[in-house]
Amino acid sequence: MEADPNPMVVLHACLGVGHLIPMVELAKLLLRRGLAVVIAVPTPPASTADFFSSSAPVVDRMAAANPSISFHHLPPPEYPDPDPDAFLQMLDTMRLTVPPLLAFLRSLPSVAALVLDLFCVDALYAATAAGVPAYFYYTSSAGDLAAFLHLPHHFATTEGSLKDMGKTPLRFPGVPPIPASDMPHTVLDRADRTCATRLGHYGRIPEARGILINSYEWLEARSVRALREGACIPDRPTPPVYCIGPLMAKGEEAANGERHACLSWLDAQPERSVVFLCFGSLGAVSVKQLKEIARGLENSGHRFLWVVRSPPQDPAKFFLPRPEPDLGMLLPEGFMERTRDMGMVVTSWAPQVEVLRHAATGAFVTHCGWNSVLEAASAGVPMLCWPQYAEQRMNKVLLVDGMQLGVVMDGYDEELVKTEEVEKKVRLVMEFEEGKKLRDRLTMAKEMAAEALADGGSSSLAFTEFLKDLNFGNTTKDQA
Repeated sequence: MEADPNPMVVLHACLGVGHLIPMVELAKLLLRRGLAVVIAVPTPPASTADFFSSSAPVVDRMAAANPSISFHHLPPPEYPDPDPDAFLQMLDTMRLTVPPLLAFLRSLPSVAALVLDLFCVDALYAATAAGVPAYFYYTSSAGDLAAFLHLPHHFATTEGSLKDMGKTPLRFPGVPPIPASDMPHTVLDRADRTCATRLGHYGRIPEARGILINSYEWLEARSVRALREGACIPDRPTPPVYCIGPLMAKGEEAANGERHACLSWLDAQPERSVVFLCFGSLGAVSVKQLKEIARGLENSGHRFLWVVRSPPQDPAKFFLPRPEPDLGMLLPEGFMERTRDMGMVVTSWAPQVEVLRHAATGAFVTHCGWNSVLEAASAGVPMLCWPQYAEQRMNKVLLVDGMQLGVVMDGYDEELVKTEEVEKKVRLVMEFEEGKKLRDRLTMAKEMAAEALADGGSSSLAFTEFLKDLNFGNTTKDQA
């Protein structure tokens, strides 16, 4: 069939800023290559208002900041009895959104491809029913993907649950040994419904026509090689893998034209002198932990820029909006006065991309979310790894043992990271030889990220190969 001169690519994202941002950046890349693109986003059922309460404002902000990108809001599905488990509730919502997604695909005159977030695996049915080739866009690391693709084989050939294995190392193709306790909580218990659901999702990824990954080959050469050689899925072919990253937002500062006060503060600091602390869009720590961090920063004697959020009232509902933090209540008495000349505390949000790229930033205490990892690597900033949830503990292993771009904050998997540990690791990275080695390695990571995206670079070429594959996937559907 003759290729459509104006092919449409439909991107289907789950709700959540960490998933929407990479989808928006992919949409921009497709637009620059001359394709029409629309992002189909789910509308949560009214019965799930708590879990998705912060989603609509995120989509609205992204749509306003990116007027060239079309957002299509799929109608809310019926979900009269939502699952009490928040994660399964989200997956159920994505599954129930498949019929309206299929109707949307059939309403379009021509679709070149449907690109799915990993949490949208059930939408493979919509692609098949509409006669549209489906691709996955994996918005975390290639190493995570390598482990997850192998996980169904691991469970099929072993007994017991990961939760009973402690720190026993798990060996997956293409990645360093991963302690069982560092795997996501969703796969720790073999008998749990969530685990069975996730294994089913991982097992369906090979049904796709290809997999886009928001990474670059230099950063994860071993994992990418294992994926392309088919080592991660022993019993069936692995779809083509396209490393097209790092795709990152330029930051909200560029969108609204205003400059955050913390950037002016950074302007007055010496080069590479500031430790930046931020735990992502959802991350937060307890009041007790905030005080330990504060004392560790003060004792280190190093400058700092710290984003503080109010701890969630219910740790299981960390996704809900929180009130503006009361720093006087959360931080040690007198801390703000004593550190007035060495640090700055901002509440709730800071322009992370701009902060990491600022010459004064010398280290980054991070939750190891993949967007943050890419932003730090592309800026050449060493990372102090403090993972919290999802695949962040796996990313910590990859960062420290594989990529050698960071060090671990010991105690992340215990009740508290102690004051002494915060002080020790800040000083290690900022003062000692190990920190210099990290900075040298990060300088290379920064250069290789820019090279990958440049004309003729590995990521640019991989995206071109993906577009060539689309020429065979264009389809004009029978409107009857």
